[in-house]
Amino acid sequence: METDLKNTLRELLIALADDELILGHRDSEWCSHAPILEEDIAFANLALDEIGHANLWYSLSAELEEAESQSYVDRIVFWRDAPDFRNIQMVELPNGDWAFSMLRQYLFDSAEIERLNVLAESAFAPLAETAAKIRTEEHYHLRHTRLWLRRLGLGTAESRQRLQAALDQLWPYTGQLFELPGERDHLLGLGIKMAQASPSWEAQVIPFLSECQLALPAGARRALNRQGHTRHLAVLLNEMQSVARLDPEAEW
Repeated sequence: METDLKNTLRELLIALADDELILGHRDSEWCSHAPILEEDIAFANLALDEIGHANLWYSLSAELEEAESQSYVDRIVFWRDAPDFRNIQMVELPNGDWAFSMLRQYLFDSAEIERLNVLAESAFAPLAETAAKIRTEEHYHLRHTRLWLRRLGLGTAESRQRLQAALDQLWPYTGQLFELPGERDHLLGLGIKMAQASPSWEAQVIPFLSECQLALPAGARRALNRQGHTRHLAVLLNEMQSVARLDPEAEW
């Protein structure tokens, strides 16, 4: 593989993994705090899925680097600082209320399936195979969050108001959902054609939000790259990495 393509692939894998890891960590914060017991279990399992998907992407990056997988993944998860992460900003925002977390999960999952559809057609077979594997579980995630959005949007006046407030806050961040690192030509060289993913996502998401009696907020969605973060990421990482950094020589 050419150096430029390899570098783009490495950046892509880390970005995909970082998205899943940070969202999975945020989701895990609901453990023992979800509104009902069944959802406490369900959302904890969903968080584990996201972190498991992150591990698949990180491990594929380790194979690309011909590095030992576990030590590579541990190093890249626990020993990078906030400026080195490449996740989108939406996933690092604090959880807010239940409506906020459910809507964020829906927006991310629905976009991720579109991204995975593209990645599953990649010319790089390990990438395509991993995308297809992850996509199966993401369909279950999407079904779960769609049910919750219907329940909240078509429920009480308060639940709909909370969901609308979440949409007003989250919608601007959706402009980043299909931003991938690397030069477009290099991505095309890997058989990754992401141009149609965003329109396809909008065609599904916007009518569904309307069905839930939600109105899209006015104003443009933010065009953000993956190198800027909110102040919340450093706080999250300080907690997530604290145990590993207490003893750098420990073996787990």
